[in-house]
Amino acid sequence: MAISSSREHLAEPYNAVVRDASASIVRHQVVERLWSKDYRLWKPEPTEITNRLGWLTLPEDMLAHVSALKTLAAEARKEGIRDVVLLGMGGSSLGPEVFRTSFGSKKGAPRLWVLDTTVPGWVRSVTKSILPARTFFLVASKSGGTIEVMSLFAHFWKLVAGTKGNRGGQQFIAITDPGTGLETMAREHGFRKIFSNPPDIGGRYSVLSLFGLVPAALMGLDIPRLLGRAGKMADRCREGRSVEGNPGVYLGVAMGTLAKAGRDKVTILASPPIDTFGLWAEQLIAESTGKETKGIVPVAQEPVLAPGMYGSDRVFVYLRLKGAKNETLDRHVEALARAGHPVLTFALRDPYDLGAEFFRWEYATAVAGHVLGIQPFDQPNVQESKDNTRRVLDGYQSTGRLPEAVVSTPAEAAAELAGHLHAGSYVAILAYTTPSKPLETAIRRLRKALVQQHHVTTTFGYGPRYLHSTGQLHKGGPASGVFLELVDRMTPDLQIPAQTFSFGTLAKAQATGDLESLQAHGRPAIRVMLGPTPAATVNAIVSRFGAPAARPRRQTVPAKRSSSRRSR
Repeated sequence: MAISSSREHLAEPYNAVVRDASASIVRHQVVERLWSKDYRLWKPEPTEITNRLGWLTLPEDMLAHVSALKTLAAEARKEGIRDVVLLGMGGSSLGPEVFRTSFGSKKGAPRLWVLDTTVPGWVRSVTKSILPARTFFLVASKSGGTIEVMSLFAHFWKLVAGTKGNRGGQQFIAITDPGTGLETMAREHGFRKIFSNPPDIGGRYSVLSLFGLVPAALMGLDIPRLLGRAGKMADRCREGRSVEGNPGVYLGVAMGTLAKAGRDKVTILASPPIDTFGLWAEQLIAESTGKETKGIVPVAQEPVLAPGMYGSDRVFVYLRLKGAKNETLDRHVEALARAGHPVLTFALRDPYDLGAEFFRWEYATAVAGHVLGIQPFDQPNVQESKDNTRRVLDGYQSTGRLPEAVVSTPAEAAAELAGHLHAGSYVAILAYTTPSKPLETAIRRLRKALVQQHHVTTTFGYGPRYLHSTGQLHKGGPASGVFLELVDRMTPDLQIPAQTFSFGTLAKAQATGDLESLQAHGRPAIRVMLGPTPAATVNAIVSRFGAPAARPRRQTVPAKRSSSRRSR
C-alpha cells in the first residue's frame, strides 16, 4: 500500500506514551519557555545555553543577508567560477552536504565540494578535481581555529599561490563568529569576503545560518524560498496548547519518551534524493543528547531489511519526497508499521521543504533534551577528543612516532564484534579513509550482516568527520556502543604547509586519540588496518561472521614483534 501523505503521529500504543508525557509539557509551558529562551528548561545554570539559542529566529533574521548572498553568487557567475570548495567540520559541513546532494548546483552555478577530512587521499582527490584559479574556497569555522579547517586552508592557500592566474585572497571567503582568529587571518590575507555569523548559534544548529546559506547561495538555491519554508515550520512550532498540534514538540517528545522506554535508536529513512539528511540529523541528535550516559542513537543510511531483523529498540522516521522513487521504502515502512514498530512519516513536497525539516528537527532535539533531563547545547567529549589529538601530535613531534595501538585482523575483529554484542547494542563503524563506491558497498554488506545475524543497530561515519558529529554520543552517551575503527595506510601522504606533520599523521593521530578516549570510557573499541584495497579488508570481516571465536585480545603488542595483530 502506497503512502500518500504525512503520518506525523504514531499509531497506538506508542501515541499513548507520547500523550501521557504531553500533559507535563503543556503544564510546564515548555513551548512558551523555549521561545523565551529560558535556560531553566534544561539546567539550573545558564552555562552554554543562553548563548546557543539564536537558531530559533534564523528564518527571519537571515533575510537581512539575502542581498549580500545574491551579490556573491552573481560575482561567482560573472568571474567564471567553476567550483566552490567548502573547508569545514561538523555543523559547518554536514548541512551544506545535504544541499549539495539534494539540490545539486543550478545551471550556470559552480559545483560544491564539501571537504571535511584530513585523510590525504581525500584531500588529494578534491585537489585534482578542481581548476584552482577558477575556484572559490569557503573557510568555515565557528571557533575560527579548528585544526582540520586550518590545515586544509594552508594546503589550498599554497596551491592557489602557485597557480597561474590566481587572485590570492580574492578566491577565499571566511564564515566564522565575530572576533575569531579566522576573522583576523582573513583580513590579513585579503579574503574576498568575511561573513560574520551570529555568535549565539551552536555549530550543529547552524544550517539555516550563514554557515549553510553561503554555500547554498553559491549553488544557486533560492534562499528566501528555503527560509520561508523554515519560517512556516517555526510558526507551527509556537503552538503551546497541544503537543499534537506542534510538529517540533511532538517529534521531540516522541524521541525522548520512547528513548526512556528503551526505544533509543531513531532510524531515519529518506527518499533517495534527500538521503543525506540523515547524516545531518545524526550530528544534531547525537551531539545534543549523547551525554551523562543518556542519549538517542541516530541511524542514517542503514540498509533496509525485513521488519523481523530489527530489535525492539527502534523508532523509524520516514522523510518521503513527492515524486521520488519511493516504492521500495513505502513498502518497507508499511511492513514496519504492520510488524508493530513505531513509525512516523513526514511528507516533503520538494527539496525546499528540507528548510522546514531542519527547523523541526532542531526544535525537536531541544525538546528531547528537556525530556531526557540533559543539556543539549554543550559537547564536553568533543573537546576531549581534540585534546587527545593534540597530545598525540605533541608526542609525535617529540619522538617522531605515534603511540602503539592493538590491531586486529579481519577474522579477529569479526569474532570480537560478535562477542561484545547483545540486545540493545549498536555498532559504530568508523573509517579513516577515502570514500569510494566499492568501500561503501562493502560497508553496507557489513552493516547488513550485523543486523541480520545479531539484530543490532549499525551506524557508519568517516573520520575525522564523525568526531564533530556522533563522537560526543560515543563517549558520553549510553554504554551500548561497540566501535570498529578502520584506518587507512595514508599513502601516498600529503604534507601540511608550515607544519612538522602531514595530513596522514594528523588523521592517524585523530584516530589514535579517539581510540584511546573510547577505551578510557570503557567502550569496546577494535582497530583494523585497511590494506591496499580497503573494500577487500571490509569484505574479509563480513566473510568471517560465524567463525570460531578469536583468542583473547592482548593489551599491548611490541612494535617489532611478528604477530597477526600489529601495533599501529
